[in-house]
Order: sequence, then C-alpha cells, then structure tokens
Amino acid sequence: MNRGLTKCVVSYSCGKDSVLALYRAVKSGLIPISLITTYNIDDNRSWFHGVPEPLLLQIGKSLEIDVTLIRTRGEDYSDNFEVELSRLKQQGAQVCVFGDIDIKEHLKWCSDRCKQVGIEPFFPLLREPRLSLVYKFIDKGFKTHITTIDTIRMDGKLLGKQLTREVVEELTAHGVDASGENGEYHTFTSDGPLFKKPIIYHFGNMQYNGKYVTLPLEC
Repeated sequence: MNRGLTKCVVSYSCGKDSVLALYRAVKSGLIPISLITTYNIDDNRSWFHGVPEPLLLQIGKSLEIDVTLIRTRGEDYSDNFEVELSRLKQQGAQVCVFGDIDIKEHLKWCSDRCKQVGIEPFFPLLREPRLSLVYKFIDKGFKTHITTIDTIRMDGKLLGKQLTREVVEELTAHGVDASGENGEYHTFTSDGPLFKKPIIYHFGNMQYNGKYVTLPLEC
C-alpha cells in the first residue's frame, strides 16, 4: 500500500476478519472515515452476517466511525458497492480496507470494485496462515460469537458460542477450517480494542435455511 495515503473506508461485516482488518488498518496509521456494510433491503439485515440496522449504528457509535449502509439486492450488489465507494472517494477516502485472506475470487472482486472507482484496495490479512489469524484476533481481546453454522461442515452445538482458543481447538480437531473462510461459520464481534463500549444485543429464535442454522441478532 502507498504509505502516502491516509484516509480509508473499511468493508465491515461485523465478523472477526473485518474487525481485525479495521484494527490493523488503524494501527498502520490509516484514518477510517466510514465503515461500509452491504444491506439486504429484502431481509432488512446486512448481507451474509444478518446484522440489523440499529446494531450497525450502535457499532458505529462505539467505534466512533460513521457507518455507510449500501442498501441493495443481489443483482445490483456490485454496482451499488461501486456507487457508494465512489461517493466516499469524493469525501476523501483514498483506500478501501477488506478482511479477505486468500480466496482468489474474493480478492479479485474487491480489487475490481476499487479499480472501477480509482481507489486503492488494502488487505491487512493477506495470505497469513488462517489459524494464526484466528488466534491473533482472540489474543487481542476481541469478543465474538458464532451466529451462523454450516451444519454439514461443523457441529451445530457451537452455535452461539464465544470464539475462544478452546473452541478453535475443537474446530480443528474435527477438521474444520478454524477461520471459517469457506463459509463454515459466521461471527458477530461485540467488544474489544477500538470499541469504546460493548455492543448490547441478544439472540432471537433459531432459524434454518437449508444447511445453515442461524441465531438472529436483535437489539
């Protein structure tokens, strides 16, 4: 990354990798002017991690960073991402931070969106060992819980559990990718470094969608 660049936006899902990417971006000297979160206008929750708008706004207040919701359906997802990224560039953003690690298709999608807008992508977790990243996240003191599980790939009993070293060891013992990078599970991070106060939330009733089981996040 060009060290002359200072202002950034952060692609923020509320999951552990996006949070660690934000943390590292700040520690590297970047100044976040907005968290950007894609928001499913049909489900009225964020894409993939299912976070409702009031919780996203609560996170922004705790982190003291503005939140930009990219309200979109699936067919317009990439185009709407670029529209908002372009608008934020006009407000001074020079870099977009992503929490992707090593899946080529994901890295390319992020880079392509930035290229279309003329902004630099930055991947603070790029190609680091996945297991090491999970341990580093936990050891920094972040608090995150497992909110969605692929029941074919891992044991549903871990749903709702805080991600700890012990849970990670259980995952790896059963042959599960500890980072969940392939969609084995999703997380919601509610506290840790950068947070001025913990995020207040609770779980709703368990929901099933094919092979996935989710504990919906509620205020």
